[in-house]
Amino acid sequence: MINFKHLHYFWMVAKQGSITKASEHLHITPQTISGQISLLEEQLGKDLFNKVGRNLALTDTGHMVLSYADEIFSLGSELEQSVRIASTDRTQLLRVGIADSIPKSIAYRLLAPAMTLDVPIRFVCKENSLESLLGELALHKLDLIIADGPIPPHLGVRGFNHFLGECGTSFMAAPNLVEQGKADFPRSLIGLPFLIPSDQSLIQIQLLQWLEKYHIHPKIMGEFDDRALMKAFGQAGAGVFIVPSAIANEVATQFQVEVIGSTEEIREQFFAIATEQRLSNPAIVAITDAAKGWLKHK
Repeated sequence: MINFKHLHYFWMVAKQGSITKASEHLHITPQTISGQISLLEEQLGKDLFNKVGRNLALTDTGHMVLSYADEIFSLGSELEQSVRIASTDRTQLLRVGIADSIPKSIAYRLLAPAMTLDVPIRFVCKENSLESLLGELALHKLDLIIADGPIPPHLGVRGFNHFLGECGTSFMAAPNLVEQGKADFPRSLIGLPFLIPSDQSLIQIQLLQWLEKYHIHPKIMGEFDDRALMKAFGQAGAGVFIVPSAIANEVATQFQVEVIGSTEEIREQFFAIATEQRLSNPAIVAITDAAKGWLKHK
């Protein structure tokens, strides 16, 4: 096993730029630091520094080791801080990954029940692609992921899919498109400007298949990874856009748009992905239980 004291000396030299500066920072003699780094190099079987004149430069191996050391000591600092906070504060930390295909209103509705527990909750929310978030879940950097689909089989990530529910889809438009959009829905969509989620969202395939089924060919003006940005374009009248029917009313109020039609044939599903098959964290249990109250459940 790597001696973490040796690794720490190497990390400080790499960060400070020289053994002399590192020794001043650590209050240890340069000879001690040099000897400890030599032992680390001997253990790894690779040189970590090259001498460039009177200075030291990281080797390729040194750069790789530094990247790991950055993460190791960052986690150590986070651990120390978490323990210190836990000793003085009853607040429970809940680290949640939000797949970037999830509408932010849905994310809030799903997470809000955890805020009503007797034990105060502090959220750490990260938004990213599902693949990236699953990597963090595997490293135990996240407690939960909210996604619009289960774990993709090809990723080979160990985790458990907890189905939260599903809902239909509503088509929204700004006032300049409402009258034309409502006239003979869904055929009224033919020729109208249209905004759609990008292919990062599982709903895009369903939407395009539905449009093809009814021989509807709207004028697609844009595809969006960020559905909040898509709503902003829709609010400005740039095109018709879709939202989960479960939040259609609040979207209408927030963005001053109207529902011009809806369908149950396009279904948005929502999952909580966790490392536990049987959920025990009270905050996560509150989230999953409440979701079944306002989303349709199989």
